[in-house]
Amino acid sequence: MKEILWLFRSRASAFAHDFLMVPIAWFGAYWLRFNLDSFPPGFFDQALTLLPVIWIAQGGMFWYFGLYRGIWRFASIPDLTRIVKAVTAGVVVAATASFILTRLQGVPRSVFILDGILLMLLLGGPRFIYRWLKDHHLYQWIQDRSLYANDESKNALIVGAGKAGEMLARDLLRDPSGSYLPAAFVDDDSRKIRKEIHGVPVTGTCEEIPQVVSRLGIDLIIIALPAATSRQIRRIVEICEATGLPFRILPQLQDLVSGRASLKDLRDVKIEDLLGREPVSLDWRAITDATRGKTILVTGGGGSIGAELCRQIAKLKPARLIILDRSEFNLYSIDIELRRDIPGLALVSLLVDVNDTVQMEQILRTYAPAVIYHAAAYKHVPILEDQTRAAVINNVLGTRVVVGLADKYCCESFVMVSTDKAVNPANVMGASKRVAEMYCQDMNALSKTRFITVRFGNVLGSSGSVIPLFQQLIAQGGPVTVTHPEISRYFMTIPEACQLILQAGVIGNGGEIFVLDMGEPVKISYLAEQLIRLSGKIPGEDIEIVYTGLRPGEKLYEELFHDSEKLAETSHPKILLAHCRQMDKELLEQSFDAMQRACDQGNENMLRNMLAELVPEHTGLVAAPAGEDKSAVIYPWKQTKTP
Repeated sequence: MKEILWLFRSRASAFAHDFLMVPIAWFGAYWLRFNLDSFPPGFFDQALTLLPVIWIAQGGMFWYFGLYRGIWRFASIPDLTRIVKAVTAGVVVAATASFILTRLQGVPRSVFILDGILLMLLLGGPRFIYRWLKDHHLYQWIQDRSLYANDESKNALIVGAGKAGEMLARDLLRDPSGSYLPAAFVDDDSRKIRKEIHGVPVTGTCEEIPQVVSRLGIDLIIIALPAATSRQIRRIVEICEATGLPFRILPQLQDLVSGRASLKDLRDVKIEDLLGREPVSLDWRAITDATRGKTILVTGGGGSIGAELCRQIAKLKPARLIILDRSEFNLYSIDIELRRDIPGLALVSLLVDVNDTVQMEQILRTYAPAVIYHAAAYKHVPILEDQTRAAVINNVLGTRVVVGLADKYCCESFVMVSTDKAVNPANVMGASKRVAEMYCQDMNALSKTRFITVRFGNVLGSSGSVIPLFQQLIAQGGPVTVTHPEISRYFMTIPEACQLILQAGVIGNGGEIFVLDMGEPVKISYLAEQLIRLSGKIPGEDIEIVYTGLRPGEKLYEELFHDSEKLAETSHPKILLAHCRQMDKELLEQSFDAMQRACDQGNENMLRNMLAELVPEHTGLVAAPAGEDKSAVIYPWKQTKTP
């Protein structure tokens, strides 16, 4: 109630001020018209007679254009724009009304122009003077700590003297607790050095942070560069780490909900800030058109990638979103989240295994999805290396079931989520995904459904990511285990990967394998070191890094495309097209039938041999034992008659 009363009084005072300025400007215009001399006979009475018209016209425009939405304490350019619009419209209305009433007989035309100019000055001037006085009073508090700071106030150094840094400094100055005071800025823009922002000096470049910290007794470093790239953030973080001081960061622009930087947005630096990439520009109109009003089905919708796909699809207003997952908890988690965040969403969550042909067919027959995103897969390399049967059942035969039903029930498009481990696979997981890629390509040539594959590397924060494991080991006091000093991986964030999957589904005509531009690979040892530092510890001193050797099926580096694949550009700069080897559809179907029999028999060795046969570019799969005629057992169609 107090806030409402204060707001009413504030607006009433502002309106009273503006109402009083109208006659001052009006009579001032006459005074200027007559060269600051006394009014000639009759003109004062004329001005007095027209004053009610001017009052009504200007007062109405003041209210119409919202001059009282803003607060004088925070007067800014938008407020000035509203004043100019309101006064200009008021002058036009007043002049028109005066013409109708008096035909402007004897009324100097220039008076209306002078009145508008004066009124703009009288309305805008006090607002900005008031703000300046308030701000100046705040800035004087910096000079005199007895007025502003308490005994616990600390000095803050702001990295970045741009718009975000300016807003952050202003927020620090207005903070009633006075916990931190902006002592200085640093910025790499030489034009800003030795300038002041709200009375706070820009003292040097980012390279000079250690010297500034020492000279000014800085207690906290704040990185206010929301538009900076991950490479720039890594450089600044390394400089900040050398000072030994705590540091905070503003999120990237796309993560700032309000678009304005303030104290509440400050947070610790995350590994995503160091490994994240430049924001991706998407054709959201095309993505929305391909989704809005349609039934969309996501397999593996409770997993890391599948769940994020569901979140983004749900925002595009599909007619219905169907989520399939074999994990009860994962399905429950994404279901309750979407129902809470998007109440109007038509959502169907089904507990189902993609290998359950009967239930899968019932689902497609009942709901007739227009688009299927196939994210269901096993993806943990070391675990699957000794469990070929599980990998084949889920990644190969499960894909076969969903692909076949998508074709049978005439879905518009089918998008399969693949992995960089399918390129020159050194493990069972990668080989199984490569076979699934080939099957989608071959089916595309025979079906009206568009079958599209999207291939990318590791995603930050996924359930199989190394980052949660490292964070757990650090919390336990170490050591952090890394398989090899030179091992590296590609990384992108889950939202970025899912957005590019949606984009690829729009630009694909069918049969393509799209490769997402993953940027530069990152050494896992660097990742471990940064996570240790971000936790406030020193690598090698507080937390040890131990190298344990490559695990079964693990490569030193991943590849996004095979040597024989010639990448081509697409309409999106972050999505490339790979031209891959395909296999005869009939032979592939026979291979799958043989795989099904081998799975029924639990014959792991036979399954590995079949994967090796289907994916000759493999680098790590075990071949059949010497002397065994695998073709007679596994590939009966390859048998040759002996004379």
